Amino acid sequence: MDEAWIKAFGEKLDKFYAWPSLYTFKFIVKAGQEDDLRKLFPLHTHTSKPSKNGNYTSVTFQMMMPSAQAVVDVYTKAAVIEGIIAL
Repeated sequence: MDEAWIKAFGEKLDKFYAWPSLYTFKFIVKAGQEDDLRKLFPLHTHTSKPSKNGNYTSVTFQMMMPSAQAVVDVYTKAAVIEGIIAL
C-alpha cells in the first residue's frame, strides 16, 4: 500500500472516529478464500455472504479498534490475500 494513501486514510479515520471505536471491515474475496481471511482474524466474529453467481464472498468483521493505525494494520494484514478487495 502506498505510504501517502496510508497517511491520508489515517488522518480521515482520526477525523471521523473517537478511539477506541467499533470499526466495520468489509472484504470481498474469491470463493474458497474465506478461510484464508478468517484465519487472519480468528478471535473476531464475522458474517459472510456469497455473490449472486457464487464466484465471490463478502466477509464482514466488526472489531474494537484502539486507533487509526490499528485499522490500517488490519488492512495491511489482509492485503496478503491475492485478489482481495477491501471496502
